[in-house]
Amino acid sequence: MDNLTHSLVGLASAKAGLERLSPSATAVCLIAANIPDSDIVVLLFGDRWTFLHHHRGITHSIIGTLALALLLPIVFYFVELIVARFRARPPAIKLKGLLLASVIVSATHPLLDWMNNYGIRLLLPWSSQWIYGDFVFIVDPYLWMAFGGAAFLLTSKSWIQLSVWSILVAVLSYLVLFGPAERGGLSDPTFVRGFWIGGMILLFSLYRLRVRQRWGSKIALAAIFVAIFYLGGLAYAHRVALDESRGLAILVANQNGEAITDIAAMPTLASPFNWQTVFETDQAVYRFSLRLRSQPDLSNLVRFDRPQPEVQPLLAESLNTRPAQIFMNFARFPVARIGSNCIVQLADLRYTEPGLARGSFGLEVPVDCSRVSR
Repeated sequence: MDNLTHSLVGLASAKAGLERLSPSATAVCLIAANIPDSDIVVLLFGDRWTFLHHHRGITHSIIGTLALALLLPIVFYFVELIVARFRARPPAIKLKGLLLASVIVSATHPLLDWMNNYGIRLLLPWSSQWIYGDFVFIVDPYLWMAFGGAAFLLTSKSWIQLSVWSILVAVLSYLVLFGPAERGGLSDPTFVRGFWIGGMILLFSLYRLRVRQRWGSKIALAAIFVAIFYLGGLAYAHRVALDESRGLAILVANQNGEAITDIAAMPTLASPFNWQTVFETDQAVYRFSLRLRSQPDLSNLVRFDRPQPEVQPLLAESLNTRPAQIFMNFARFPVARIGSNCIVQLADLRYTEPGLARGSFGLEVPVDCSRVSR
């Protein structure tokens, strides 16, 4: 998930009661919610391929997340000891409380990241296998609303806090109301825009009614339960989408005399009813869009054949490069195409197509065409 979602989960968790475990618990919760993404430091020592190789790696694994979750409060505790000694007072931090808060919130990070189609490698260093939940899009405005709304109601106590929240709301509102829809990222922008505007009006009304003074931490607990219910609904929708996708994939494969080797139904931005299906056969990789409980429509089906034997030397040459090896380690549904000027175009069909490079999700490698037999 995006780091805003992780941060809002950490803040809502603190306000739900974890902040009472110790002074500085709120700060620990905010950092712990994001600490597995500390793997971003590899960008200081390498390029984007180094980052792709390490991202969602050991720091997102069980052992890595636990180690970071324990280290963070210990650092806070020793800093507090130094400050307390300098000021000649007893330390205020309760280490056990910080440890508990940090472990709980840190665990939410790999859990949320597992839910989307990017995946994580949970069992590193023993296994480098990627696992995918495939039911939550990597950015979700409904989760922003749930966790952010609770955090806003519980932390808007001063004009500075209100100013920070106002800026954040303005940025997010622009993205929801004008951003993704303009790029075709929302399948049903009218509903999402209406939901967002209605949510903003509701939150403002609740703030004016001073619900924080009445309900306190129950607001954050309610947000957590709403989010769990929503995520459960997405998990069920994914199961339905996968069943429907498999039926259509079998139909396509049978028509072409192929056998399915892998299939995934993946979420789309802010739309529980629209899914993207990618499936692999012994001869090709396919992608199509699916709307739940509607008339099957394969008009948007795209197919990428596996490279023919005559171009295999070019593909093998491209895969000998470091970026290509890292890319293939990451790619779940890799496809390849020989472009003009002897360039091998690689792509992960989850995100893009050959020749339409999107950051690290696509790659172009120049090769020597003289190696192809004529």
